[in-house]
Amino acid sequence: MEKLHWEASFDPIKIFGNLYFLGTQPASVHVVDTGDGLIMFDAGYQQSLYVVIDNFHRMGLNPRDVKYILLTHGHIDHMGAARSMKALSGAKIALGRADEEYANGILDLSYAKELGMTYDETFAPDILLSDGDVITLGNTSVRAVATPGHTPGAMSYFFPVSDGTETLTAGLHGGAGLNTLRRSFLDKYNLPYTLREDYKRSMLRLSEEKVDIFLGSHMKHNRTAEKCELVKGGNPRVFVDPTEWKAFNLRCVQKLEKKIAQGL
Repeated sequence: MEKLHWEASFDPIKIFGNLYFLGTQPASVHVVDTGDGLIMFDAGYQQSLYVVIDNFHRMGLNPRDVKYILLTHGHIDHMGAARSMKALSGAKIALGRADEEYANGILDLSYAKELGMTYDETFAPDILLSDGDVITLGNTSVRAVATPGHTPGAMSYFFPVSDGTETLTAGLHGGAGLNTLRRSFLDKYNLPYTLREDYKRSMLRLSEEKVDIFLGSHMKHNRTAEKCELVKGGNPRVFVDPTEWKAFNLRCVQKLEKKIAQGL
């Protein structure tokens, strides 16, 4: 029997130093160990939280040590398990201000229906992020950069990671999908077409950020599966590529322009 999209799992791995990938397919969950607790980036589906919890333990991490859950945007595949993770750990949940009503259920824009699901795990974010806000825990300060387009409140995150000898900059993309910018989706929910221009400006702005380790909110964005296999094969620095981030963002702009030219 074919697995449902939230049932597909993937082995956890240490990406670099204190930065970990904890699954799953297709939406990604990352954690950074700050020395004074954990910061979790996205929570995945509620239905796949058991996979993420297991992966915490497999990497020697305690999910109860999560102090912050920083969400990239208000879609069910990224925030579906946030309420349960908060109940387990007591962590504070942070989300872009413009996506607040996606999370609390006032607006029916969680993308659950498009995935054949229902969004039942609604919550009120503890922290509503604005562009440039910084979350600090232990030895790590995370800078939030507003990335509207995929959703109005999408946030990208930039933070240092270290292996004790070398410190690099990781960048987590807030939302690169064009699925919510199609005419059919915008018209269905009476959303403004200006979100397309917001998206383009976001990608161009992000392309100027200096990033050593590109993290995708979905595995396909930064080829997580392929890189994990290379790490297992003996290449521990495969995630380190200072050219990948900019190239990805510029490709996103090109893809959007192509969709618009096609009338989609």
